[in-house]
Amino acid sequence: MKRGQENITDEELLKRYCESGDLAYFVEAYKRYMPLVYGVALKYLKRPEDAQDAVMQLFEELIVKVKETEIQSFKAWLYTCIRNNCLMEIRKRSKNLSVSLDDSFMEFCDDFHLTVVNERENREKSLRECIEGLPERQRVSVKYFFLNELSYKEVEERTGFSSKMVKSFIQNGKRNLKLCLERKGITSNETD
Repeated sequence: MKRGQENITDEELLKRYCESGDLAYFVEAYKRYMPLVYGVALKYLKRPEDAQDAVMQLFEELIVKVKETEIQSFKAWLYTCIRNNCLMEIRKRSKNLSVSLDDSFMEFCDDFHLTVVNERENREKSLRECIEGLPERQRVSVKYFFLNELSYKEVEERTGFSSKMVKSFIQNGKRNLKLCLERKGITSNETD
């Protein structure tokens, strides 16, 4: 980075990067927000080494992505990207959890198995009913985002909705799902 370029706006740095392909411009813009990106990653992933990996992984992804995306506010966009990446990482991890099944654990499970299974089935049934009760655009967006685990961009591509519409439908859908589940007596901590 040349002297004096510290005063250039993020958007100008990104524009120069896209036009010239000179990675130094993107590095300068990204470097400005590394503490923010690291902080968000640490908040979600808990372990410093995981947060560091997430910061570097995001950097590598955005080298390409920034050229394909119209960005109004780099800071806000960057925050959304790191948050979404962390949430997707958490989802992946939760699918890979395993439990040691020793005899004492199995005895404990026998006593509570049917109750737990019935409660889980009731929650899942209620969740399905609530999803089906959402307005169509919210339902479609929520299903793609949460059930199919697509990114905002992928939901946008599949539905033809704008980026703002997708985010709005998902946010409103989550709020409506929460209200619906609460009406059915299921609180958010039970659905986590």
